[in-house]
Amino acid sequence: MLTDEYRYKILKELQQDPDISQRELAKRLNISLGKTNFCLKALIEKGLVKAENFKNSTNKTGYLYLLTPTGIEEKIVLTQSFLQRKLKEYELLEKEIEQLREEVKPCKR
Repeated sequence: MLTDEYRYKILKELQQDPDISQRELAKRLNISLGKTNFCLKALIEKGLVKAENFKNSTNKTGYLYLLTPTGIEEKIVLTQSFLQRKLKEYELLEKEIEQLREEVKPCKR
């Protein structure tokens, strides 16, 4: 259930906003709160993310999600992989668009 794409997106969001709530993270990624919780637990178990309670917060259920050094390295690898996949999709889409343009060109008579 924790695909490379979701792992990348979650690590990216956590790096940008470590004090994000699970509810907000779920909203940003357009996934369920349950899936968000499952994915975060998996990342914590893999040692990619560390969760710490806010010590001075009135919201004692709030967490600070920090990428570990391993998590930062993993994010770099995932970013490179994600970029390559998106570039390939882009190239295929460009070819498809060009084919469609050729199909709709008026015939010369």
